[in-house]
Order: sequence, then structure tokens, then C-alpha cells
Amino acid sequence: MNIRFEQAETLKEKPQGALGFGKKFTDYMFVMDWKEGKGWHDERIVPYAPMIIDPAAMVLHYAQETFEGLKAYRGKNGEVYLFRPDMNAKRFEKSNERMCMPSVPEEMFVEAIKELVKVEEAWIPTGEGESLYIRPFMYANEVALGVDQADNYRFIIVLSPVGAYYPEGVNPIKIYVEDELTRATVGGTGFVKCGGNYAGSLAGQMKAKKLGYTQVLWLDGVHRKYVEEVGSMNVMFLIDDVVVTAPIEGTVLAGVTRDSILQLVKDWGYKVEERHLEIYELMKAGKEGRLQEAWGTGTAAVISPIGELFYKGEKVEVNEFKTGELTQKLYDTLTGIQWGDVEDEHNWRVVVK
Repeated sequence: MNIRFEQAETLKEKPQGALGFGKKFTDYMFVMDWKEGKGWHDERIVPYAPMIIDPAAMVLHYAQETFEGLKAYRGKNGEVYLFRPDMNAKRFEKSNERMCMPSVPEEMFVEAIKELVKVEEAWIPTGEGESLYIRPFMYANEVALGVDQADNYRFIIVLSPVGAYYPEGVNPIKIYVEDELTRATVGGTGFVKCGGNYAGSLAGQMKAKKLGYTQVLWLDGVHRKYVEEVGSMNVMFLIDDVVVTAPIEGTVLAGVTRDSILQLVKDWGYKVEERHLEIYELMKAGKEGRLQEAWGTGTAAVISPIGELFYKGEKVEVNEFKTGELTQKLYDTLTGIQWGDVEDEHNWRVVVK
């Protein structure tokens, strides 16, 4: 790509103290446009600033929008790493295809991220568990009120220095199992990273918060009995020494962290079952003490231990509300690979040069 660079008149002060998640943003962002008959053009890195958008832009009315999430890490040797950005690129392509949006080629996607991260390298925080969150997103900016596939799109990448996603950090969280609302069904957009999926999950999230729970565990949209995923994470359970998680069949996000963790537990000799797990089976295993550990997985939080499940008035405590041995090992190993402290046997780490 021939990326144009526009210098900012003034630069921001780097944040001090606790970063939170997604609250602070760097000096620059990457932008490029797509037009029917012309394709991608005008690639540029420009000062981070509010966008001007027409009130009739189609994204505001018909939600043609997709996004991704990944991170950049600073190793102890000073090198900057990305973690499996090719998987984010491939997933973004699948999301765009489902939403009738043009593809961003994998090489272009990764190159844009690398170039922006190079420009903003000084923003990568070095505190324990801190990283630079990368948010690529794309939306329809054609001005029209007819329900149709748009002819104009904009692709943007913004960066945010972040700390822990959950206030609990790497400590057990409490999960509310939603048994009335549904998040996704086969044939829908459950596997797509698009804003509408997350907006539709907010009602369940609000219910959980009122009851004192951090996240929602969603069941399938047809039978309302098979465990699928947590609002912002895939979810896994260690039952009788077997790692169980929902299959990727169109209703569950194909998580990069999910895929990485499944590979790690297989490397360590664990049996893995990607299958439909009934909530009744899960709760029964918890009551009988066979549910040894449970955790959520995702780019933002990496791994979140689950200490309690609440379903239809019943509570099940997991591992005495303590972070399990396997959960901790997974967190330490995966973050160690991401920060360059652990050997990368699968070549997941990508150096930003």
C-alpha cells in the first residue's frame, strides 16, 4: 500500500496510572475508503479526530458494520509483537462476506495494522498485563435511505493503551445464565463481529448486573438449553478432566484466543470435546463436584476464571471460587507467548518491524 501520512499539530500526553479498557486513544488512526468500481483507495494515517458522517449514512440506519479486536505487546527485549493477526484478518473477511461488505485482503489488513503500530509504538504500555488494543472496523458510509448493499465503505483502525478488561483482573467472575432472551440462531449473524450482535446482548447483560453478576452465559436460540458463549467471550469447562466447549457452527464466534487455548490443552494431553453441552448437564456436574474449572476466553480479557454460575434460581460454585490450576497455567502460558516470555512453538507471535 502507498500510505499517506498526515502530521498532527500537537501530540497528546501519554496516560499515567490505571489505564482501564478502551478509554484512552493514541494520536493517529489509519483510514482508507472503498467505492464500487474503484475498490480500496486513499490509504492514510491521520490524526485521531471525530469523524464527519452524513445523517443519512446507511450504517446509521441499516447497521452494515463489522469490527475486529487484537493487541500489540512490548517484549522485555524491546520488540513489538502481534498475536496471530492473520486469524483476525480471515475472520474479518468472513464477517464482511456475511454483511455483504467488500473484503479487506489479509495482507492489506495486517500491513495497515503494522504500519499504524510502528507510528504509535511509544504508546504501547509496559505495565503488568498492559498492552495496546487494536480496533479495526468498517462501515457503510453511502448516503441513501433505501435498504440495499452500499456502494461506499470506510475502513478505520484506532489504538488504545489498555489494562485489565474486568475490574476483577485474573480472578473468578460470577456468571448469570440467561434463559429467556436469545443471542443467536443458526443462519443468523452469531459468528460475525458486528455491532448488532453486541447491542442485542445488552438486555441480558443489564439483567445480570442487577443480580450482581459480571457476565451473561447465553444458551442456544432454538432449544434454550445448550451452552454457547459468554457475552464478550467464548467459554470452556473442565469436566471430569475433559475440556468441553461449544462447537463453531454459525452461532458462536470463532475466537482467536479460543483456538489458541484448545491447541495448548491438546499439547498438554487433555481430551477436548467441541460439542453441545446442556445447561442441565453443566449444573449437575457442578453440584456433583465434577465441574473442576471454568473460564472465558477472548482477546480483551485473555482468560477470565469463572467462580459461580446462576441458573433458574440455583447457584453452582466452581473450584471454591478460586482460579483453577489449568486456568492459571493457560493464562500464564498464553500471555507469556504474547509478551515474548515463553517459547512460541506454534509461530503465533508476529514481530512488528
